[in-house]
Amino acid sequence: MRRERVVVLALDGVYPFELGIPSRILGAADGRYEVLTCSVDGRPVRTNADFGVTVEHGPEALATADTVVIAPVAPAHLADEVSDDVLAALALIRPGTRIVSICTGAFVLAAAGLLDGRRATTHWQVADRFRRMFPRVDLDPDVLFVDDHPFLTSAGAASGVDICLHLVRKDHGSRLANSVARRCVVPPFRDGGQAQYIDQPVPEQGAASTAATRAWALERLDEPLTLADLSGHARMSQRTFARRFHDEVGLSPGRWLIQQRVVRARHLLESSDLTVDQIAGRVGFATGASLRQHLNAAIGVSPQAYRRTFQTAR
Repeated sequence: MRRERVVVLALDGVYPFELGIPSRILGAADGRYEVLTCSVDGRPVRTNADFGVTVEHGPEALATADTVVIAPVAPAHLADEVSDDVLAALALIRPGTRIVSICTGAFVLAAAGLLDGRRATTHWQVADRFRRMFPRVDLDPDVLFVDDHPFLTSAGAASGVDICLHLVRKDHGSRLANSVARRCVVPPFRDGGQAQYIDQPVPEQGAASTAATRAWALERLDEPLTLADLSGHARMSQRTFARRFHDEVGLSPGRWLIQQRVVRARHLLESSDLTVDQIAGRVGFATGASLRQHLNAAIGVSPQAYRRTFQTAR
């Protein structure tokens, strides 16, 4: 089994938590990844906390990477141009290498001109600043991560976990990604298109939550669930349920159901020999054509192409 080499670039002002995410998540993937950390000169790096970080590798490690991750730095360290040593380090990355940024790491890629004409995201709090600095980038500040191969960008802190799980899922399928999530005690799947900022992720004291209804719906994805069915289970009016659901999840009930059905369909495409029509029936899409449409909208490929890609990777 070939191990994919992932090299994380740490810059001055790096956030220690986010710097450790690739090693923690990818390192739990049954030895599929080798994660190295480097700096632009091989020297210790100042973090945004009251301690520094000693790294084992210099920029030459970037030339050996299959995937490069740009760790985020505190906003005070952001600039519309990158320093010569950072440019020199980025120049060592081989053409075609997958490059991932977490949070403000997108500023580094954009300042180097690597995101021009591409769709990307970053933390919603610095989105306006990003737009002013890099108008050639198609910024979407409302999502958790964007996969515009070979560049992947993600939003703040926890979305670094999401994008690393996305890498595992993309490379090795949902079974391993779910196993990694269980080991690290993190949510196994948050779609990249989910909202960054959710108004009310935890219900106010005394307010009813939609969590039980979401769990109920996940056991019945093969059924034609309607807003009336969901609100009836939650014992709320449709208007109240839809509002509270969006407050807690960041999506409408309808969009969430489609997302969950696509997730279930992807798992069945990976793990079973069921036909597309059979899978469509098991996840609640009326026809195979409907499944094809929604899968293509979500990840840009047909069910046959998705299954073929996963089986090849496996």
